[in-house]
Amino acid sequence: MLRTAMRRRIIRVMLILLLLPPVLAAVAGWLVAPAYLHPIRRELTPDLIREADASFAVTHADREPFDVRAPDGVLLRGWKVTPPNPNGSWVLLFHGVADNRVGVTGQAEFLLGSGYGVVMMDARAHGASEGSTATYGWLERQDTRAVIDRLFQDPRQGCLAIPHHGTGNACPPPRHIFALGESMGAGIALETAATDPRIEAVVAEASFANLREAAYDYAGLRKYPRLGKTLLSPFAWTLLYRGARLTAIPLAEVSPAKAVGSRAFPVLLICDEKDVALPCRHTQMIYDAARGPKQLWVVPNAYHTAALGFYPEEFKRRVLEFFETYRSGCSPRPLTVPAAFLERPSEQEKEITPEARGAPPERRGSLGIAPGRPRCTSGGRKKNGLEETSEKEPVAGLLLIRTSGRRFRPF
Repeated sequence: MLRTAMRRRIIRVMLILLLLPPVLAAVAGWLVAPAYLHPIRRELTPDLIREADASFAVTHADREPFDVRAPDGVLLRGWKVTPPNPNGSWVLLFHGVADNRVGVTGQAEFLLGSGYGVVMMDARAHGASEGSTATYGWLERQDTRAVIDRLFQDPRQGCLAIPHHGTGNACPPPRHIFALGESMGAGIALETAATDPRIEAVVAEASFANLREAAYDYAGLRKYPRLGKTLLSPFAWTLLYRGARLTAIPLAEVSPAKAVGSRAFPVLLICDEKDVALPCRHTQMIYDAARGPKQLWVVPNAYHTAALGFYPEEFKRRVLEFFETYRSGCSPRPLTVPAAFLERPSEQEKEITPEARGAPPERRGSLGIAPGRPRCTSGGRKKNGLEETSEKEPVAGLLLIRTSGRRFRPF
């Protein structure tokens, strides 16, 4: 009898020890969900603005307010920064969670120095923007579409009152639009590019693969992801369930990995080797799912979103070469611009056939689609002791980039 009672007691203790962690994890996920959706807001202070202005002064760039009304009425605040010698291309910069637009000033500085205009917005529920809930891409992708719409409207509105008597378009729209983001901002950039083809290429550093996978990392205290996926997995289940109930948004469907598989577009994925917030397996999942041209850079010894700080010259080189590939005309997919920005032909010009102008009819579209671009090829090269080879070949409207090199290694 004593042995039987002892055995039952041991079984009860083991069951308690086995069931208690999942139960506590589920309760923790339920309690943490509101904080997950309402991150700490980093205010845009005068000191931060002066810090950003000092950075812009290095490149003699001009900063102007850039406010956009989101489709649901939320006012998004940001800056539109123009370099002194613009190349006609714009980069949308996306900051991380609990940060604001000043967090991507370092990226803005070298982009402005290379002639790219930049748009730096505070995400909803961040910085000076309105909104109380961050959805990590679900609503933010619509916000970004509104930002791009406004970016196209700005040059048109800026010169409506200026008489134009010459030829050509007096109000040229952006020639190319790219995106660069880190952490949460990287996920937003990828999710937006999947739904808006006006974004031609994306650089994403330390993105999350999906919210469920990120929740597993938090459940494992950022050190034991396997524990977060197994014994403590109820944390992720209840967090996403309650978050979905609070927002009426399917948070479990927020997935940059799924986004890159829904539309083929070029991506440069950057993973920080010692990142414990969003480990490299997130970037690997996105890389594996991407359908378009893709490059991967694992940054040795770098922590979360610290690639620019650890290897500034290499970071700048890779990002600028990536964007230059598509800005220089090697990308076979042209940017389609709204009809409002197209040059209106005169009545006499309408009577002239395309053949008379010396251009084939199929290369003169009515939607502002640029002519077909030439095929671009490049041979092997060696830079900073790193040998890389690449070939670019447009196939079925895509630009295939096959890149080999020790830096582009799998995890």
